[in-house]
Amino acid sequence: MDSEPANDSSLLSVLRKEAGGGDLTFARFMELCLYHPLLGYYRRPGVRIGRGSGTDFFTAASAGSVFGELVAAACVSLLAGRDPGEHEFVEIGAEPVHAASEPRCGTCAGVLAGVAHPFRSVRAIGVADALAAGGSNPTAAPPQLDGPCVVFSNELFDAQPFHRFVFRGGAWRETGVGFDGGLLVEKELRSATPAPLPSSAPEGYRFDAPLYSVRLLEAIASRSWTGLFVAIDYGKTWAELSRAAPEGTARANHRHIQSNDLLAQPGEQDLTCHICWDWLSGALARHGFKSTQLEFQESFFLHHATAWLETAVAADPSPLSPRKRSLMQLLHPSHLGQKFQVLHALR
Repeated sequence: MDSEPANDSSLLSVLRKEAGGGDLTFARFMELCLYHPLLGYYRRPGVRIGRGSGTDFFTAASAGSVFGELVAAACVSLLAGRDPGEHEFVEIGAEPVHAASEPRCGTCAGVLAGVAHPFRSVRAIGVADALAAGGSNPTAAPPQLDGPCVVFSNELFDAQPFHRFVFRGGAWRETGVGFDGGLLVEKELRSATPAPLPSSAPEGYRFDAPLYSVRLLEAIASRSWTGLFVAIDYGKTWAELSRAAPEGTARANHRHIQSNDLLAQPGEQDLTCHICWDWLSGALARHGFKSTQLEFQESFFLHHATAWLETAVAADPSPLSPRKRSLMQLLHPSHLGQKFQVLHALR
């Protein structure tokens, strides 16, 4: 094993110990970087989302209560006559609100915090806690879900670890992470994690396989709840991932700068890849969900929150009001309207 460099950070020490003189799959590397109990990106205190100093990326939740109001209205419409007052609204993957006195024990506000809604109750499960059902710990319990529910997530599934593969010499090889002296380096592993991969590809084609996202959805869907599933995220179809993404879809985000350097600043930057909509749709079908549909965020809200939008626009005559600017960010195709898609289904 390489000697421990004097300037080795705590998370690098954890990674080195986990590798044990060998290599890690990229999924395990990512799991530690994002979800280590003390040092992981999603475990550390601090605000990650927004436009302020120290934030790393912007999501629909940054638009404030308008987003929650749209979500509530669309979900009521999609329940298709079922009484929303009988349903618990469960958001999985909510961002924590850290208390100054207990920086690691913040509660999760959720998208409906401060928003009037018709649901029986609202519960928010943090993004770090949601990993338990999809991660490597076989004893971790999936989220508790019973009875009529609306299960909602916003950028949950792209925040799960993924495996990386490269097509080399006529075969797929899994890539991982190891050490070269004191530096993290990408390596091709001797053995590969089983994964549904294209039968062939051009030499050097990369495939980022979001297997953990499917495990997480399987854990969520396997519970005995009934009702509506809604997931807002960014992803691609199987055909797009296997034919039209030769460099893979993995990216790092730090201070609103996106890069391909996935090994830089472990624990300090977000790591993500596009999810596979076909895999998630298949998981829902296996657990009895029907009426599964995938829409761009723009179309989703225009189709399913029509009455709310008409009322909101009519009640606010100013074209430059904060609420209308938020609506523009959420709906316009050049902003978030077509960057994100929405997968929804009923059971």
